[in-house]
Amino acid sequence: MFSKETYVNRRTELKKLVKSGVIILFGNNESPANFPANGYYPFRQDSSFLYYFGLQRDGLVGVIDIDNDKETLVGDDIDIDDIVWYGSVNSVSNMAEACGVKNCAPMKQLQVICNNALRDKRQVHFLPPYRHDTMIQIFDLLGIHPNQQREQASLELINAVVKQRSTKSQLEIEEIERACAVGYKMHTTAMRLTKPGVTEKFVGGQVDGIANSYGSMTSFPTIFTQHGEIMHGNPSMAVLESGRLALCDCGAETMEHYCSDNTRTFPVNGKFTQRQLEIYSIVVDCHDLALSLAKPGVKYFDVHLGVCRLMTDRLKELGLMKGDTEAAVRAGAHAMFLPHGLGHMMGMDVHDMEGLGQIHVGFDEETRPNLEQFGTNCLRMGRKLEEGFVITDEPGIYFIPALIDEWRAKGLHTDFINYEKLETYKDFGGIRVEDDLLITKDGCRFLGEERIPYHPKDVEEFMSKN
Repeated sequence: MFSKETYVNRRTELKKLVKSGVIILFGNNESPANFPANGYYPFRQDSSFLYYFGLQRDGLVGVIDIDNDKETLVGDDIDIDDIVWYGSVNSVSNMAEACGVKNCAPMKQLQVICNNALRDKRQVHFLPPYRHDTMIQIFDLLGIHPNQQREQASLELINAVVKQRSTKSQLEIEEIERACAVGYKMHTTAMRLTKPGVTEKFVGGQVDGIANSYGSMTSFPTIFTQHGEIMHGNPSMAVLESGRLALCDCGAETMEHYCSDNTRTFPVNGKFTQRQLEIYSIVVDCHDLALSLAKPGVKYFDVHLGVCRLMTDRLKELGLMKGDTEAAVRAGAHAMFLPHGLGHMMGMDVHDMEGLGQIHVGFDEETRPNLEQFGTNCLRMGRKLEEGFVITDEPGIYFIPALIDEWRAKGLHTDFINYEKLETYKDFGGIRVEDDLLITKDGCRFLGEERIPYHPKDVEEFMSKN
């Protein structure tokens, strides 16, 4: 938990931005796996509740009455049965004091607070819910059906939260650096363990153990696979094979729940083949181009397009693409190889604030994506960069057999894609290289003191020595 003043100041700024009404920020509840007492899923507090209150206990709700300048922490104290099994925790009043809230109330009082606000025709602000128990709670409190709650969530509150959470303070940057330090251990462990004969599941499990040992949890389910063309390829019992590439996309969360997110792709036997090196070098150069372009005032959508142009030019040199580069990118032909965006916001959520609606988090009126075009419809970040933003830089090149077959059968982008040559890459897999960037006053920098190897010679050298 940060200092009490941190949370007081954040809520004060939130009240200024939203201006009037009652804000309700729901904390999360426990999520049992397969029966009530089996708390297999680790408790993870809602990020916005955590941002404004800093409290990691389940069953809490924060209420901010802007008009009356009154803040209340709502929740029930635990009883003796919970203490017997889980030990003592602070009382709700003690937790309220810790985050600078002067009032507390039992959970049954939340209905009274909402009823009074509705009676007085005051706006009740809430964020788009993503858990079904919260949806039921909102339905009980406000009478809004779950299938209408996302569209009736407060746009004023969403915009205020996005404005505050987008720019990271020095304290937050330090937390993300800590997450990156754990991420370094995770990735270098994966590189050390990767060799022919080992299963994907074994390496993925060891990587997860690092996150659990040095932080609170992984920041998302670890991706470790020889099928790098599958975007979210979770570890299977497949045995690693010499001559193939392994893609590892993983990250850690600190105890304050700030995240890291890196991806590395490396040869199972420690040595790139010539064909692998040709594709890998394109991805690395695209990754490094983004580093040189990202700075305050630049639209990340323009950085994305710059990467797409470079990738197209280089794929043309290999005979996989052809024709005019600008026309190819404008038509979306490059999305055969890069069907996702260059990156996303990162912070307390690995896709920071994505639950609030990506159109509010990653875009503005100048950079709204074309949702009708394959590739751009998957962009998560396009808005103008500002100092203090934390974003990912994650270009990739993927050879997806089903996508190749579908586009070829439909005759799509035949002016730009050499399908005959592309057929020979169906067994290639995919490559992604990803790092976390802090936008600085006049550019950007890597987050994390220790650099996970990614240039080809560095990757091969690390794997040969470890």
